[in-house]
Amino acid sequence: MGARSKARKRALDILFEADVRGVDPLTLLAERRDAEKDPNRVLPAYAVELVEGVRAQTGRIDELLSTYSHGWTVERMPAVDRAVLRLGTWELLFNNDVPDAVAIDEAVELARTLSTDDSPNFVNGLLARLMEVKASL
Repeated sequence: MGARSKARKRALDILFEADVRGVDPLTLLAERRDAEKDPNRVLPAYAVELVEGVRAQTGRIDELLSTYSHGWTVERMPAVDRAVLRLGTWELLFNNDVPDAVAIDEAVELARTLSTDDSPNFVNGLLARLMEVKASL
């Protein structure tokens, strides 16, 4: 697993836990950074960037997910899928350093590894739709 893939997984862990616990992801991120003063356990910089980026754009991301996920509200989505989609949407729409196909593939892989059997197809379909309309957003 590459460094960015590991960073995505760490960011996903924080986003998921914050969502389930009902706390701000930045608060949880700060707690993790304080708890990981051991230089061998430092959060990757890209994980921090992902959490901060998703948090900064959560309102817009959730609006887009609600708009383009037919029949699903963001609140109704499984928490893991919601976190994966938020992360994938941020990479797809707000991070020009990551190619669109990579953002989608990485999100699908996280869903495949961590969520239900139906989740990879759902994540792929929704992010692919966002990629199609990206230029008009």
